[in-house]
Amino acid sequence: MVFVFAALTAAPLVHAWEVVKLNGRDYVTLQSVKQFYRFDSLTRDGNSAKLENRSVVLKVKVGQQDCFMNNVKFVFSYKVEAQGSKVLISRIDLSKLIDPVLRPNYIGGAGNFRTVILDPGHGGKDPGATNSIGTEAGYNMLLAKKLKPLLEQRGFKVMLTRTSNRYLTLQQRVNIANRITEQAIFVSLHFNAGGRHAYGIETFTLSPKGVAHYGRGLRTSDFQARTGNTQDSANIALATAIHGSVLRRLGTNTFDRGIKRARYSVLTGVKHPAILFEGGFMSHPREARLIHNPAYQNALANGISDAVLKYRYAVSGGARAGARQ
Repeated sequence: MVFVFAALTAAPLVHAWEVVKLNGRDYVTLQSVKQFYRFDSLTRDGNSAKLENRSVVLKVKVGQQDCFMNNVKFVFSYKVEAQGSKVLISRIDLSKLIDPVLRPNYIGGAGNFRTVILDPGHGGKDPGATNSIGTEAGYNMLLAKKLKPLLEQRGFKVMLTRTSNRYLTLQQRVNIANRITEQAIFVSLHFNAGGRHAYGIETFTLSPKGVAHYGRGLRTSDFQARTGNTQDSANIALATAIHGSVLRRLGTNTFDRGIKRARYSVLTGVKHPAILFEGGFMSHPREARLIHNPAYQNALANGISDAVLKYRYAVSGGARAGARQ
């Protein structure tokens, strides 16, 4: 697994973006993306298009929302479109996803943190997802307690929103996180449920203003900026680090369901860069056994710990163009 961050150098001086209006929305051409981020090549095969240089391979498909950067899956806010020979991506996906992933060192001030807030989801009267061998609340707590010393060994101060099987409302979790006055990041830990056939990991960041919650249409309320939207660029960079790093640790023991946008309450209200991580499906027979396995739990914890360090390095301007993990 190649880590996505590349800290690319953009085109010098003023870049003339080729903007196309479709259905009242601004799109940019992939040719413009190629020129601005100095990709070496842009190739198209039917509905598939690929941008490539020595550090990043970016793949999209017309009519789909999936984007793959160095084999890590991102879910765009809007489908990729085409107009004649031109492949188009929405301007909001360019500014709120592609740019912060390719140029994390341009995210101002994001690297000045030493505190990590871990939020083990559910607890107390709310067990979360359950199966015959455990509860989501329990596994969330186990993961947080494995992760805490790993982060502390790397010099981070770690705070948990809960340290026992205690019930907290979503607003209480937000309030606890926002009481941290110094710069910090917020990682909400969860496991999933969704039938016997769904499996794999997925990571959520707050939907930018004007973007719907994953899996549903736009609502009027989606055009309201939320507290968490002040960190849009840092959010997606943090998600990229964690998602990619965990994929690398798990290897063939997981499936990449992608980095997605959502309007979960813990993401909308937290003032720090924040993500919600889903470490697998408790409803899937094989994955349920993996989630119960300490080796799998250790892989998740080590992957997230690795990622926090890589994220801070990348957004501090330490990433180098072409760097591969």
